[in-house]
Amino acid sequence: MASYQLSRRRPQLMKALIRKGLERHVPAGYDIDTHFNPRYDPWDQRLCLVPNGDLFKALSAGRASVVTDEIDTFTETGIRPRSGRDLDADLIVTATGLNLLALGGMQLSVDGRSVRIPETVSYKGMMLSDVPNMAMALGYANASWTLKCDLTCAYVCRLLAYMDGHGYSHCTPRNRDPPLGTEPFINLSSGYVLRSIDTLPRQGSRRPWRLYQNCALDLVSLRLASLADDAREFSGRPVAVAPSG
Repeated sequence: MASYQLSRRRPQLMKALIRKGLERHVPAGYDIDTHFNPRYDPWDQRLCLVPNGDLFKALSAGRASVVTDEIDTFTETGIRPRSGRDLDADLIVTATGLNLLALGGMQLSVDGRSVRIPETVSYKGMMLSDVPNMAMALGYANASWTLKCDLTCAYVCRLLAYMDGHGYSHCTPRNRDPPLGTEPFINLSSGYVLRSIDTLPRQGSRRPWRLYQNCALDLVSLRLASLADDAREFSGRPVAVAPSG
């Protein structure tokens, strides 16, 4: 969390710290500016980590090399970058090009009215404004995915128990505050995010509509905070059923 916050608040300082670490691990005279100096700031896209420095050990030992370029086309024997230098390859791993699909492509409707997901705002990163009784599990972009999913699942269980205990059948996030500024749901500039960002919900400029990439804040918001707040509407007491016999 400290690394992420420093990256967002002081990106140039974080870039300098990363470069210092690289200089200690890559071979002397290695072209860091070409191969390890991306066009974006740290955490504008996801940060690539190298456990135990194994990549740098392989570079120093001459067992691996890095080519930084843009792909022009595939060839019969490998890849042709835009620089024109063919790269032979026994195996090509496609690690980009995916497109995000909100809710797996589900079509939502409330009382017969279709819900346009891009027009909704996320409540605590798990529910959607004006959509009752629906929650989704979305992990962290900057930490273990399961951390946020675990918090979400526990919160939903608490919420269901609360509704059962008070006789509610519906829970609907409602934005009753003054005009709420919104921003993209995921704050990354990766291609797979930008290609789909207009199909995703929005997030608000303040809690509980803001999506925090921070486990400590979510622990307070999801595990400790009250389940009843002004941003949600509980309704629809179930009809009592007479006991049989």
